[in-house]
Amino acid sequence: MEKKKRNLILVITFLLAGGFLATSLISFFVAQTSLRDQMSEDTLPLTSDNIYSEIQRDLLRPIFISSLMAQDTFLRDWALDGEKDEQQAIRYLTSIQKRYQTVTSYFVSEKTRRYFHPKGVLKTVREDDAIDNWYFRVRNMKDDYEINLDHDTADPGKLTVFINYRVYDFMGNFIGATGVGLAVEAVQALVNTYEKRYGRTILFLDREGQVTLHGESYRGPKNIRARPGMETIATQILTSTGGNFTYTKGGNTVFVNSRTVPEFKWLLLVEQDGSEVEARLIKTLFLNILVAIAITALVLFVANLTVGGYQRRLEEMASKDKLTGALNRQVFDGILDRAMKAIERDKGNLSMAMLDIDHFKRINDTYGHLAGDIILRGVVDVIRRTVRESDVICRWGGEEFLLLFVNCGADQAQALAEKIRGEVEKHSFPLREGRVTVTVSLGVSVFILGESEKEFVSRVDHALIEAKRAGRNRSHLAV
Repeated sequence: MEKKKRNLILVITFLLAGGFLATSLISFFVAQTSLRDQMSEDTLPLTSDNIYSEIQRDLLRPIFISSLMAQDTFLRDWALDGEKDEQQAIRYLTSIQKRYQTVTSYFVSEKTRRYFHPKGVLKTVREDDAIDNWYFRVRNMKDDYEINLDHDTADPGKLTVFINYRVYDFMGNFIGATGVGLAVEAVQALVNTYEKRYGRTILFLDREGQVTLHGESYRGPKNIRARPGMETIATQILTSTGGNFTYTKGGNTVFVNSRTVPEFKWLLLVEQDGSEVEARLIKTLFLNILVAIAITALVLFVANLTVGGYQRRLEEMASKDKLTGALNRQVFDGILDRAMKAIERDKGNLSMAMLDIDHFKRINDTYGHLAGDIILRGVVDVIRRTVRESDVICRWGGEEFLLLFVNCGADQAQALAEKIRGEVEKHSFPLREGRVTVTVSLGVSVFILGESEKEFVSRVDHALIEAKRAGRNRSHLAV
């Protein structure tokens, strides 16, 4: 047996090593042959898309913060109440700025046109003031928010990415604009991160060809028309919405991809020297070989642990109910015993609920036992989605389940039981005959120090009986 196992491992080793090595070499030579086409049509456009997607992703957080501010009932109530205490708004904006580490946070009232900021009321916006054009644009726009690159009112010399969000009252009327600012320096840091991650030169340009943002390694001129070699394609880049280009620099072909960034009204340029890619391909080849060695070692390690895996599977089969996936009574008894001892020691709260599916026999008689199995599994799925991760679900018998709520008092346990009951009631279960609904009854009780496991379960059982006597589809808390 040991010899067969050793031979199997040797075969697996040769197959994996040979397969990985052959795949790596084939991939390397194919990539080397098709480098130009891949660079122009695939690699650089994909990098550009990834960068643009990450810019959008990095904007999601300030957009979410601005959305929360626009929906905040405190801010809206304060504005609708006449803006009596301006310090309340200032403290609110200060807390937003500190909590989310934004460059700025603000609120402009439509009623008074006052510009509130963590530093105080900065000004009153006016339609005849060019620096306030953003507010009146937001007031008249149809979308709920915009992303705007502008100078900060609190620091006019600082360029900031603003998330301007419209604020409505509870009747849907516009009452102001709020939002937060993201420093352009943060985008600058992202550019550096992207360059290191993708190993390519990344530039942001305006439509005049001026380099507005670049990585810390960039040493070229401020306008792409002055870059050696690129002057031949600069006009074509600036007049298009995006595309793939090439130019020659120092005898090497440089691949360029451009695309628009509508949020900033800029162009995103990604370029790469062909010789750098060649070096990266060789590096990737060796990396793939190292990964292959690591994976081979991992597979061999897993193969040796197969027996252990089967053992763990058998243990799981012995501890869980096969039909529903809930714990069985044998395992639950041990968990309950340990939980009761812990409560006795730490003086915490421990609650338990017994759940019974109402008229389950009628379901079996009407739709069959296979339908009953679907209902049982479905109910457990609903319970599992409703309870906390620390709570324990046990199939007690038939259509009855015990739910153990650790660190949970009477009121919280009652509320949780009601939530489970409501979620089950509104859920429809798919059967062959159509979708059906069921209800459940629950008995709830809190562990009393000194009582036995049997007494605890008995009180929960009696609470369930009371819930059934009261008409089912309800929960009853034992006192």
